[in-house]
Amino acid sequence: MEYVEALRDRKYIKQIKQYLKNYSLRDYLFFVMGINMGLRLSELLHVKVEDVAEGGKVKDFYGNEPCIYMNKHVKQAIMEYLHKRQLGSTDYLFKSQKCSSPITRQQAYRIINKAAKDVGVPGKVGTHTLRKTFGYHAYRSGVAVSLLQKHFHHATPSETLRYLGINKQENIPVKIDVNL
Repeated sequence: MEYVEALRDRKYIKQIKQYLKNYSLRDYLFFVMGINMGLRLSELLHVKVEDVAEGGKVKDFYGNEPCIYMNKHVKQAIMEYLHKRQLGSTDYLFKSQKCSSPITRQQAYRIINKAAKDVGVPGKVGTHTLRKTFGYHAYRSGVAVSLLQKHFHHATPSETLRYLGINKQENIPVKIDVNL
């Protein structure tokens, strides 16, 4: 497996979102959930409709312990996708077009890699880029490294910083905005 980086530049995130939205709402939702929730690929691929929506309404949280917040971008993408697709509550959210199973890891990689290449993202990009992007931007927004360490199941804060590609000597401005 090759080492991949987080998408640090929000410009590329915006371009990939637009590219995928024009191509496939399923793939767009996959990207949006990946960068906003920080799930492992195996977890993301096995999300079912009932895990994120109930009674025609999108839930606020995904999972039980720990619960993962679904922000407005995730909720909007889910609503838009479910409105266009006829999926049952027990269907996989990222259902393959060929069968009732979710898309494969390889297909997920092809989707993300192609989108990144087509919009001109430099460096290596893969499915793990989504999880790293979530962590990198969460850290930059003021989320404590200890919370990210717990989310990623890392043993130490330094492991989490290394995973996110953050050098302790870097002077990265961190926004702590309580938005009261």
